[in-house]
Amino acid sequence: MKHINAEDIREMDKIFRLNLINSCTGYKSANLIATKSNSGAANVAVFSSVTHMGSNPPLLGFITRPRDVARNTYNNIKENSFFTVNHIQENMIESAHQTAAKYEEEISEFQKTGLEEEYLDEFFAPYVKQSAVKLGCKYLNEYAIKENGTTLIIGAIEHVYFDESIQAPDGWLRLDDASTVAVNGLDGYALPTLLDRFHYARPGQEIKSFFKKED
Repeated sequence: MKHINAEDIREMDKIFRLNLINSCTGYKSANLIATKSNSGAANVAVFSSVTHMGSNPPLLGFITRPRDVARNTYNNIKENSFFTVNHIQENMIESAHQTAAKYEEEISEFQKTGLEEEYLDEFFAPYVKQSAVKLGCKYLNEYAIKENGTTLIIGAIEHVYFDESIQAPDGWLRLDDASTVAVNGLDGYALPTLLDRFHYARPGQEIKSFFKKED
């Protein structure tokens, strides 16, 4: 097994290091975060850092990069507090990836990528029409990550949209039925295949599958 230590990492070419460290931590969620400025300019960008922060209250978080250049997503959220998180499906990976391009501030990624704005239930920020799972969120707080200048944004989940056919009776969403993709590194998109689902693990009890019948 190949071994790389901290000194090796420091001496790596920038792009090589970026690719290695972004992929070695495993698959990440693939989402489009959409916002709108108070002047009405819509913005959408791909993020691989969205993560569950708690279910009661329902919270999520994501990381924004250092603000040494314009960050439309962050600026719009700070203006009015609203944003949406939209799953990336198999049939939209090229359009979703293109949102990472550095367009001028006045240019909407919706216009350049073929992704469509959708407004639901009078929510201020746009959703991505093509997404099969969409979350409407409101900014709650932020935490500066001093070690690298990034910011952790915390949002409250106020709206959830999905096709009822992907939901199990206990509330769980089967995301492979929605063709939701994951990200490997920064630019590799994968379609996960569900292997199994298990009941809650308890000490001294046998692990039980939701899907496999007992003998």
